[in-house]
Amino acid sequence: MPELGKRERNRRDRQEALQRAGLELFLLRGIEPVTIDELAKAGGMAKGNFYRYFTDKGALVDSILAPVASEVRTVIRRCAIGVGRAQNTAELTAAYGMMALELARIGLSQRGVVQLYLQENRTPVTASTSSVRELSGELRSGAIHLTEVAIEHKLLNVTDARVSTLAVIGAIEQLALAVIRDGLDAPPEEIARIVVSMIMDGIRA
Repeated sequence: MPELGKRERNRRDRQEALQRAGLELFLLRGIEPVTIDELAKAGGMAKGNFYRYFTDKGALVDSILAPVASEVRTVIRRCAIGVGRAQNTAELTAAYGMMALELARIGLSQRGVVQLYLQENRTPVTASTSSVRELSGELRSGAIHLTEVAIEHKLLNVTDARVSTLAVIGAIEQLALAVIRDGLDAPPEEIARIVVSMIMDGIRA
């Protein structure tokens, strides 16, 4: 990869400064109350300079979420392949286990961003928070699809994939918040085991 020129390095550094400032302020107060003035000041620049790097607050939120969102989408796609190929409950459990372990790893390595997502995904939708809600909807649809595929393969016997899957997702999100906010001390492997148990038992129930 070619080395960045000075101007491009400066631009990247300014963007990263705004991302760090934004994440800190958003976690503290929520996305909507934070102003562009506050973001620019916390990022070490004048308000007018903010718009050199992001078109608005929503674009800054997008940039903060983007790396984690990309990783999560990749994990769900990999899980979908595993679920689609599963021929028995053990293989289905293994596919869910891979997904749970990878999601736990992402959550532990990107605590602040994951906390922001969990904190904001049930708030009223605004121009600044629409990307959070879009990601939430995408992930929920993906999880429901995984359950529907397992049902089609006769590996799960539930009457409504939506209800059971969304119930499990709600419980998992609470577990994630407990790990991130309350410092629940559990290794990723144990978190993954608990999550898979919740998925399998919860969906069956």
